[in-house]
Formats: sequence, C-alpha cells, structure tokens
Amino acid sequence: MQFYKKKEGSDRIICLLCDHYCQLKEGQIGICGVNKNEYGKLKNLVYGKIAALNIDPIEKKPLYHFLPSSSALSFGTVGCNFKCPFCQNWNISQEKIIETNSKDVSVAQLVSLAKGYGCKSIAYTYNEPTIFYPFAKDVALLAKKSDIKSVFVTNGFESKEVVADFKGVIDAANIDLKSFNKSYYKKELGGNLDTVLRNIKDIYELGVWVEVTTLIVPTKNDSNSELREIAKFIASVNRYIPWHISAFHPDYKQTNLPRTSADMLLRAYEIGKEEGLEFIYFGNVGFDNDTKCPNCSEVLIKRSGFNSEVVGLDGNRCKNCNRVLEGVFK
Repeated sequence: MQFYKKKEGSDRIICLLCDHYCQLKEGQIGICGVNKNEYGKLKNLVYGKIAALNIDPIEKKPLYHFLPSSSALSFGTVGCNFKCPFCQNWNISQEKIIETNSKDVSVAQLVSLAKGYGCKSIAYTYNEPTIFYPFAKDVALLAKKSDIKSVFVTNGFESKEVVADFKGVIDAANIDLKSFNKSYYKKELGGNLDTVLRNIKDIYELGVWVEVTTLIVPTKNDSNSELREIAKFIASVNRYIPWHISAFHPDYKQTNLPRTSADMLLRAYEIGKEEGLEFIYFGNVGFDNDTKCPNCSEVLIKRSGFNSEVVGLDGNRCKNCNRVLEGVFK
C-alpha cells in the first residue's frame, strides 16, 4: 500500500499514516517530524532507524490477555504525532530527526533478533508506531513467517487507511484512551477524541486483540464523571476488554502535578466495575493484578509486577469451570 496521495490541483501530497492527514509541500515534514514530501513522494525518515530496543515481558506493554509470560522484542523510533506534556519517553518521542539518536537496523535483523531471543511477538512501542507504520508492517509480515506476532502500543490516532491495513498484519494493540474531554485532547495532547474512539471500535472489530490504558493524571482526567465516561465507552465496545488504569508520575512538562494516589486508582476501579467492565488492572503501583475467572472466580493468571504465571488455564479455558477466557493464549 502507498501511504500518501496527491492533492488534487496542487503540488502537495497528503500523508495517510495518521488522522492529521498532513498536506505537505515539497521538502516539508509533517507534524510527527518523520514523514517528508521528497520529490512528490512520502519518505519515512525513520525507516530502518531505531532509537530504542529491548526485550520486554509482554505484560509491560501492557497486555495481560495476550501470550502471558512471553517476551516481546520491543522497538521504537523518534517522533510522535501527539504532544503530551506528561510523556515519559519525551526524549525520543518529542525529538526531530537526530542521526546520533538512531541506529540503522534491517527488517531481517529485527526478526532474527526476535527469533534468537525466543520472543513470541514484536512490539512497536516507546513512541507512536503509526508514524513508522511502513517499517512496522514490513517487520510484521516477515515475522509472521516465523510465527511471531505483532503488537501496536498506540495513542489510537491512526488514519482510517492504516487501521484497515491492520488486518492480517497486527495481532494485538494496547490503545491509550487518555481522556474523555474533546478540548483536552485537542489543546493539550494535539489529537482528537472522536478519532481515538472510532479507532478503538474499528481495531477491535477487525479481530485485533485490544486492551485499553488510561493514565490517570491528577486534575486533568480524574473526575468521577470522566472516568465513568471512559469506562462506559469501553464497556459499550465489549465489557471484556481489559482496562489498565495507570498511576501518573511527574515528568517532562508536568513536574508540578502530584502523583496519582492509591485512593484515586481504587475509585477508578470501582467506577469501572459499576459500568460492567470485567477485567481492570492497575499500572505503576504494587496492587494485586491477578486474572480471575468471571464465572467461578478461580485465579487463572497470577502476577507480580511484570512477572506472570498461568496457573488456572488449560489452553484458553478455566480448569475449574471450563469457561473460555477472553484473549490470545497461543
């Protein structure tokens, strides 16, 4: 697929990688800082250039119902299509193209690394992967030949074209739902709430395994009403979609805000349960995050930090009552 199109009656091209749909004149780079109109074609400046590479537990993405206890080869580039003031990876996501920040690596080398370390998946993460989707797609398609799955850790601001292209390419996605306030999304994050809501629905309906994360930022998105709207929306897509409620810690441009309190996380948990969500997990705190069978309450997956152990599943079924657990387990 070609991820740009010519603008009619103009020498500009329209980038199709995210919902900004940047209209780029010759030599211009988009909002993300990494996609450029070069001689009338879209050039992805970070194709084959990575700024971060690690072997992570899949639970760190966070994905709790997708190949538990497995490892994911995780990499990211520089750049982002958002401008979140609390970004924890701001040193790469908010940077432009700086050659010394990136290392050249081929698609084949990344897949070989994943195979060599016994990774069951490759995660496109650390910065926003939709801005380097051409690179991620090539990695994902080669990885599939070795039965290695692919994971998107995303702000959910993909274009409709990229989401449609996910089918057969991306196997799971953790999508940030950062707020339920349209003004906050636009003014402080540089995105659009409606696009994120649309994409959560559309990606889920494609058959991609979806989990949702909300970083709870004191004074920004922590009101009972907003948390309820978030939980209600997730439940409207499917009440068995896991919701990760994560604690904020001061970083980047928001070092003046307090950390998220335990009471605030517990309040969000109760609101999520009231709205019918079955699986709610805590992030960045040491709370219990075991997965229990919704039918008989048997512990199916035990967790301590990012370590997990499947204890009550036979394949994808509860050993005690035979109920199928939602997720991907092989």
